[in-house]
Amino acid sequence: MERIIEEIREDLSRRIAVAADRLADRTLAEDPAYAALLGRAELRERIHHALRQAVEGLLRTSRGLPVELSEARAVGTLRAEQGLPLASLLRTHRRGGRLLWQSLTEAVTAHDRAALPRLLPGATALWDVLDQMTDAMTESYRRAEAAHGDRDRERRAALLDVLLDGGDGPSAPAAEVSAAEVSAAEAAAAQLGLPERGRFTVVVLAADASGPPAAPAGGPGAASAPRVLWRVRADGEIGLVELGHHPLESVRELLAPLGVRAGVGPVVTAPAEVARAHRLAALALRTAPESEGPRTALLDERLPAALVAAQAELAGRLRQVVLGPVLALPAQDRRTLLTTLGTWLACHGSTTDAAQRLYCHRNTVSNRLRRLEQLTGRSLSDPRQVVELTLAHSAVLQRVEAEPATRPAAPDPRAARTPGGTVRRSPRRPA
Repeated sequence: MERIIEEIREDLSRRIAVAADRLADRTLAEDPAYAALLGRAELRERIHHALRQAVEGLLRTSRGLPVELSEARAVGTLRAEQGLPLASLLRTHRRGGRLLWQSLTEAVTAHDRAALPRLLPGATALWDVLDQMTDAMTESYRRAEAAHGDRDRERRAALLDVLLDGGDGPSAPAAEVSAAEVSAAEAAAAQLGLPERGRFTVVVLAADASGPPAAPAGGPGAASAPRVLWRVRADGEIGLVELGHHPLESVRELLAPLGVRAGVGPVVTAPAEVARAHRLAALALRTAPESEGPRTALLDERLPAALVAAQAELAGRLRQVVLGPVLALPAQDRRTLLTTLGTWLACHGSTTDAAQRLYCHRNTVSNRLRRLEQLTGRSLSDPRQVVELTLAHSAVLQRVEAEPATRPAAPDPRAARTPGGTVRRSPRRPA
């Protein structure tokens, strides 16, 4: 094989140059991706060089040497970084291989037709060389593509952090946003494809959530669902929701397939306000104790409980002042009274409905409530004192969530549903 190629080298070189011209013209005419990336001169030179490399690989194979693949790997990496589709790269490479074989047979025929049988054994060797070059390009392309994807994800995560954390990080207190923070938030939003003005909110999933968070993909109505940009952190998952024209309540339907607890912040209209929505979403999550099961807590529906959650010291004082005598009871009595109070509140003050939920007679509920009134010195017929009991009960539930080792009671989940939340029972999203 080496001898026959040496005999036709000059003619083969001319034919390869013509083949490179033809393939460059065809590629630019039929492949918009290449046309947008390279001019004719550069593409023609790249093709010409690749064809010569294939011939050199064929010669090395005939000498028992390995094919040099470093340039094929470099091409794969370069094209991945330039964003050329892998299909375009491989299609041009395959066409080049066919043109190279055609050039070889034509050159041998012109030199000595009788020598054609000597060329045939080289067909297998040539396609083996081309396959090695293809594999090397593909491997390096995919490796570069994966690295590029990692960089994109890191960049996207950093941009989301700018919006979610504002200027001073996730624990920053609510404060007036500076002009620099507004500018940084608007720039980050623009790079994430978010509008400068719109309707946004933030979702915070409980740390006990399992399965990857994701907005619904595919299926009926998926195209019209709000867009969610997820940020996964060590302490949980956060979603920036671009609501568009959708109501805030649509977030419940969006999260229902996940089957997890979540807090949802208020609607904000500018990227610079997203950090505030994030802080308030985390606060909303604290109003949905784990004992209540999967629940999407909208801050604006749970403001009294959010007030309790936001003031830990005052919440402790509220528990002690309002419900101290109840909390001092033996565990079973304490649990019974707190569960009854929570159920009665969830039933909008209906003793009959509370009895149905608790599977007992309404007189039993009435007796328990009278005992609670005696212990606390609060009347359930006084609206102001009912507010105190409601907030104190919320403080107890939140303490149970925060301090499971010292929980004073384990309220019945059936009794813990409050009018402000909506329980969604749906299968957990498959992992």
